Amino acid sequence: MPSMFDLSGKVAIVTGSTKGIGKAIATALADHGAKVVVSSRDSGRVAETVKKLADGGRDVLGIPCNVGHKDQLQALVDETRKAWGQIDIIVGNAAINPHYGPSMEIPDEIFAKVMATNIQSNLWLAQMVADEMRARKDGAIIYISSIGGLRGSGVIGTYGISKAADIQLARNLAIELGPDNIRVNCIAPGLVKTDFARALWEDPEYAEPRIASTPLRRLGEPDDIAGAAVYLASAAGRWTTGHTIVIDGGATVIV
Repeated sequence: MPSMFDLSGKVAIVTGSTKGIGKAIATALADHGAKVVVSSRDSGRVAETVKKLADGGRDVLGIPCNVGHKDQLQALVDETRKAWGQIDIIVGNAAINPHYGPSMEIPDEIFAKVMATNIQSNLWLAQMVADEMRARKDGAIIYISSIGGLRGSGVIGTYGISKAADIQLARNLAIELGPDNIRVNCIAPGLVKTDFARALWEDPEYAEPRIASTPLRRLGEPDDIAGAAVYLASAAGRWTTGHTIVIDGGATVIV
């Protein structure tokens, strides 16, 4: 019997995949047989990541892209098709959080930038790949949300708004695209030890109480998230759509 997690013959784009959760997901998808496009704003980091993954025998391609710019996203999609002919899997992982503090104090331009990068880009990606997925009657779209989209915060509230929007976007697109066998889901990580979240997990006054109140008594690692992406992208997840998988060591089960 073939593995339910086998991604051979599939082509995946993972945005924001040169470090942290995105890199872990790109690696896992490639390890399960997919051809994977690595992408981020930093062309040097893209080249470095591609070399490292390719040295491990994985089939990877690097295409720099700032997801907040629609023309760059379209180029990412177009270049992927030119290289590999199709796109079967999209992982919208790229995100920003330039404002650490109350939402009541965020400048208009920063709020707009967060929404464009964290949510608008994910809708753009879906719009760019939907037609070919519809034609094949198959496709998987995965958004990396956050438990910040499930509860309030006084310091990363705007980021949380964008991540809550990702969850709702997945629900809406699951309804719209489901009749053509396109699955759309979210993954909502808890606090993971990445560069992106460094300000939180390196602060003992924040991290130590968080660890103590988490049932598994530790923070997450990027590899802890990757398996769920493989599940959602593969035949194992073929009847899962419109949902959000929370991976947080149990943090959100505590009332």
